Amino acid sequence: MDRLTSLRVFREVVESGSFVAAADRLAISAPMASKHVAQLEKSLGARLLHRSSRHLSLTEAGQAWYEQSRRALDLLDAAENAIGQKNDAPRGQLKVSAPVWCATPRFAAVLSGYRERFPEVLIDMHLENRKVDLAADGYDLALRATQELSPALIARPLCTLQFHLVAAPACIARAGLPRVPADLAKLDAVVPSYVSIEGLALKDGKGRQAPLRLQPVMKSDDTTLTLHAVRAGIGMAFLPEWLIDDDLAQGRLVRLVPDFKAPAVTLFAVYTSRQYMTPKLRSFIDFLGERLGVAAG
Repeated sequence: MDRLTSLRVFREVVESGSFVAAADRLAISAPMASKHVAQLEKSLGARLLHRSSRHLSLTEAGQAWYEQSRRALDLLDAAENAIGQKNDAPRGQLKVSAPVWCATPRFAAVLSGYRERFPEVLIDMHLENRKVDLAADGYDLALRATQELSPALIARPLCTLQFHLVAAPACIARAGLPRVPADLAKLDAVVPSYVSIEGLALKDGKGRQAPLRLQPVMKSDDTTLTLHAVRAGIGMAFLPEWLIDDDLAQGRLVRLVPDFKAPAVTLFAVYTSRQYMTPKLRSFIDFLGERLGVAAG
């Protein structure tokens, strides 16, 4: 059997969840699809799928093989598109890393819009506050909010984001509302353990700057937990506007030193290569730029 065809069959089986669905999509019989996967397993000397009458799941070897073979097939498909031999609509699985604070109604609406326009793309979204290694961890794309990027990365700016110092009314009642940056020392703070805020300065509309000095009483590597801790009155925190817009509007949180702001950060789409971009990756980046750019404007 043709090895490349077997790879494509295996990918379809994994992404569709069944041999029958994969066979229908590839216009072959279900027994033939099963033979292709069996041939792959034989040549590799490893079982790739756990099979039952109702369910398929990847083995550990199957997961590793799927991630690597999927990327190889994506590269081949992109190369064909680049030279005009094929012009497929965006399809397949897209593995994306994004900050935890993307778990908001605003970002979910963006994903819903993309799904409506490109229904054949399966978005595999991983929310984590760490900088993943795109190639080593098998990611197609990472979303990163920063003021500076490594020159080794390929990135497209999507929108700008503002972070605000906020606290719950109960926290403010204990120590008073800070009016100037120096007053912030009166309040406890919940700070992120995954990024350094040392050296960060606040600036007002007249260009005056003041260093941001916080007194941490809790650290967290999860932005959602930080938000809940701030709501509970543990202390203040420096949080992205996407995550706290509703809390500010409803009065659950209050902005501190509102005349001073930290420099805005840019949300970037980061990927590994401009060459041979797959339709699913290009379409997703373009869509994010279109929707987030408008939202941020």
